[in-house]
Amino acid sequence: MSIRPLLSSAWTEWLIALRFLLDNRMQTLLILFGITVGSAVIVFITAIITGLQSNVVDRTLGTQAHIRVLPLDEFNRLAPLPAGTLSLLRESPRAQRLRSISNWQDVVTLLDQHPRLTAVSPVVSGPALALSGVARASVALIGMDPLRYERIIPISEDLLAGRFRVGAGHAVIGSELARDLGLNTGDKLRLDGGEGREAVVDVAGIFELGVRELDARYVYLDLKQAQTLLALPGGVTVIDTRVDEIFAADELARRIERLTGLRGESWMETNGQLLNALRSQSMTTQMIRLFVGISVAFGIASVLAVSVVQRTREIGILRAMGSPRGQILRVFLLQGGLLGLLGSGIGGAVGWLLVQVFNIFGPGLFQVTVEPGLIPAAMLIACLAGVLAAAVPARRAAHYDPAVAIRYV
Repeated sequence: MSIRPLLSSAWTEWLIALRFLLDNRMQTLLILFGITVGSAVIVFITAIITGLQSNVVDRTLGTQAHIRVLPLDEFNRLAPLPAGTLSLLRESPRAQRLRSISNWQDVVTLLDQHPRLTAVSPVVSGPALALSGVARASVALIGMDPLRYERIIPISEDLLAGRFRVGAGHAVIGSELARDLGLNTGDKLRLDGGEGREAVVDVAGIFELGVRELDARYVYLDLKQAQTLLALPGGVTVIDTRVDEIFAADELARRIERLTGLRGESWMETNGQLLNALRSQSMTTQMIRLFVGISVAFGIASVLAVSVVQRTREIGILRAMGSPRGQILRVFLLQGGLLGLLGSGIGGAVGWLLVQVFNIFGPGLFQVTVEPGLIPAAMLIACLAGVLAAAVPARRAAHYDPAVAIRYV
């Protein structure tokens, strides 16, 4: 078989498919409009929800570590009783005192070598009182190595005044705490860790993380100064880490527990409600895509079904002239694919424009970006949906008897 007849056959199928579409311009335009709207909705809604989720996750993880490595909880140890002894015991849970992680330097060295952890920072934290004149507030002291800690939470990016400087008698405090105590950069702040442990520090910077609880309580200090105030010389209470894939944090926390024998607490555990909300949003997006795709597929199928009825005589003539059933089948499959491809291409462009309009004239709470693969994926899905929707009408057309079809009026 020569190549020329094959090319001629392929071109014939394309020309017949285009002719059938152009002869019913109104029907074709209506279904293209429907596909365009559906594709634009898919692109726009997907981009908006993805942007919202990304913004929420960034804001949430901008104020906390991905995984916190903590010492194991203390519990009551009961001496074993002789066999056969009846014991009536009422036990209260043991109070958890502030304590350091044993051999934390070795743990930090071990975690530094973990390929999935991008940052590791030892931290000592605990309660204290902050005093300025007659004003006082309950605060949380955060002692850390600034070079390591800023790889976990970039405090420097959230400064309202001053600079992120700790150590040598300097501290950085939250904006709400500064307002409550009437402090500005350069002012003195007295910190009381209890039992006579006090220190006076200069306010080197004021930050605003956007979480009122944190802005009203956090006081960042040098690691050694915080250890002294909290009566934990040389100790740390938690090791903060950052992972390469945020949604793998829960799995990595379990691995760290097995590796270190300590307790791993991921952001996914501490933000369960947020995670449920994100999953619900993702499910909503998938449902929207599904129902829009079904409506588009039914629209294409209905138009092509009408086209088969309208083109019965033409189909009969083509069959009588020697066109095989496979060629008639491909003609209508091509129509479905062309409708899906063209409509989704226009719809993708419209969806992208809607996203830009949202970014310019929207509330400005966050910026939405259209992922590079979103529009091609939408076009591919619409094209496949068009071909699948055309399958039933195409099969019907391919099985027409030529003699019966020619006589059809």
